[in-house]
Amino acid sequence: MSREFWTITEVLEYFQITEGFLCELEEEEIVCSFCRENSPTKLFASEDLERLRLAKILVEEMGVNLAGVEVILRMRQSMIEMRMQFDDIFQDLAEQIQEKLESFKT
Repeated sequence: MSREFWTITEVLEYFQITEGFLCELEEEEIVCSFCRENSPTKLFASEDLERLRLAKILVEEMGVNLAGVEVILRMRQSMIEMRMQFDDIFQDLAEQIQEKLESFKT
């Protein structure tokens, strides 16, 4: 998924989903399409496609309903954000330790 934006037709073909399923995902705000200025074509950003991919797996393979999908995806995003915060904290800690070690050498 190296492209930045995808049309509805491309999304439907690539993920082999129905337009109805895509509309349901939009209604639940799991994915959000947008239109560029001066263009009636609805587009989806690549970030939404990852959410769509996960939603499809959760619904088709695990039997999760759309409300459950929304909760799972929100929790996943929270976990990703927490991981990034922990990474920042560990990076700061590593830098502080490095500075301490360098101060002992002099």
